[in-house]
Amino acid sequence: MKARHKRIAFTLFGMVGLSVAAALMLQAFNSNMVFFYSPSQVHAGEIVSDRTFRLGGVVEEGSVVREDDGLTVNFIVTDTAKTVAVKYVGILPDLFREGQGVVTQGRLDSSGMFMAKEVLAKHDETYMSPEVAEAIEQAKQVKQFSGLSESNASDG
Repeated sequence: MKARHKRIAFTLFGMVGLSVAAALMLQAFNSNMVFFYSPSQVHAGEIVSDRTFRLGGVVEEGSVVREDDGLTVNFIVTDTAKTVAVKYVGILPDLFREGQGVVTQGRLDSSGMFMAKEVLAKHDETYMSPEVAEAIEQAKQVKQFSGLSESNASDG
């Protein structure tokens, strides 16, 4: 085998190796990627079933119900337009409370209940994660627009 052929073979072997490594890295990255959705997006069916995702919004006032085992908590997350029921088993963050922003990570079960594996609460009184703030603002705009559409339809 000539030196030129050895260089070509070595180069091709290196390119195949890099391609395989890049494909494995992209596959691992894709399987660990977690998307953020608001309750309105969940109701619109924008989520991929059987995939872990983050659900963010505000904990609805009067919705937190603790079960007798001391670890299971049910609550409702809202973006002021739509709501999603959440069930979490574990210890909640100290800053978790009704009326505060929250981001939960988990999956929807077959009944539409969000089974949270992790709950993140905002870290002070003035902060709200950008995703949650944007989702709430979009929900308010949709709610306002739908209210205007209904009033215009009744005027006509």
